[in-house]
Formats: sequence, structure tokens, C-alpha cells
Amino acid sequence: MFHMARHTLTLLFLLLCCRLAGQDEGYLMEFGLGGGASFYLGDANTRLYRNTNGMASLMARYNVNRRFSLKAGFSAAGISGDSSGSFGVLPEERVSFSRTLYETGIQAEWGFCGYSMTPWEGCHRIAPYGIAGLGLVFAPKPASDEFALCIPLGMGVRYKLSERVNVGAEWTMRFSSSDRLDVASPEGSVLNDPFLISGKGMKNKDSYSFTMLFITFDMFRRPCDCNGIK
Repeated sequence: MFHMARHTLTLLFLLLCCRLAGQDEGYLMEFGLGGGASFYLGDANTRLYRNTNGMASLMARYNVNRRFSLKAGFSAAGISGDSSGSFGVLPEERVSFSRTLYETGIQAEWGFCGYSMTPWEGCHRIAPYGIAGLGLVFAPKPASDEFALCIPLGMGVRYKLSERVNVGAEWTMRFSSSDRLDVASPEGSVLNDPFLISGKGMKNKDSYSFTMLFITFDMFRRPCDCNGIK
């Protein structure tokens, strides 16, 4: 009887350790959505947050470990501009535009500290992180369909509201390979390289920014192997 009770207590202890370890390891995936503000920088706007529009995003995050994640997403955002407020750009002619962008891509996120519900080994419930990635942006007609590559760079912070619910905020600047994101009508074609500067690489290109609040939900708990007990 004594040996049976001892083995039962040992098994319960191992199962409890495995449960706690599983909580510490967290979950493999997060799925969620976000929304916020977007603005454009280019020939028709040179100031942050001028002509701000709205944006929305669907996202899936794979947590490689407590400090590194990969995130895939799809976003829709409005951008607009007015050359009358851009010093030195088209001073004799006012050109404005407004259009919608659709973007998909993948981003790498590096945490400045470990992120976990359980404060073990330097982990915290709130964790800032840096962002870098690569994406594809599509701006449909009326002027012409425009496809371009984009490079998102920025930073964010997320907070574990509960064991499986995360909230956070991100700010990113998305540098595109196109100078035609602001050409939303035939009349606006003058915004395509107005000074005839044949810049290479990312010079003389359009960019846009997302400021986003998000919520995600954890799924797929990490497998636990406690001396062969799963």
C-alpha cells in the first residue's frame, strides 16, 4: 500500500511538473487581427501622419522561442496625399490622390527580452521587439495596377493579457520599390518622378507607414517531454 501511494504521488508530481513546463514553454502559434492608422510619404506628402487613413490586418505568428518569432500577414490600407502641402514639390500645380493598398508578407521579430506568462529565466509578460521583413504590395486601378516589393522596418510591444490572449502595438515604416503608389489617376501621373531624378535602389521611391493595435490568441501548446512522460 505504501509503495502504491508513493508511486502515485511521484506520478502526480511528474505530471504537475510537465504541466508547469508546458505553461512556461507557451504555445507555438498565434492568430489574430489588428487595426489602426496608415499614412504615405512621397512626392505628395513629406510629413509624418499627414493625410492619415485607416488600415486593418490579419496575422499569424509562429513563436520559434521566447525571443524570436516569424509573422505572416495580409493587410489593407488607405493612403492619400496632396502636393500643395509638400514644400518644394510641384509648387506651380496642385495634385492630390487617394487609393487603397493590399499587402502580404513575412516579418521577423526579435524580442528585447523573453516573452512568457511565467516570469522565468528573464521572461516578462510585456516585451518590446524589433521588426524587419519582406512583402509584396498591390495597388489596384483606377490609374493602373501597381505591384511592388516592400521592406517593413519598425518596432512593437506585446503584453500577455492571459495565458492564451496577447495584445500589443506596432509602428512600422514600409519602404516600397515603386514610385507609382501615388499615381491614382491619369492626371496624377506627374507624381511619377516629378523632377526626373533617376534614382537607383530605394531612392526616389514611395513609402508608407502602419501604426497598429492588435490582439492575438495562442494555439498549439508546445510539446512537453518530462523524462518520457508527455
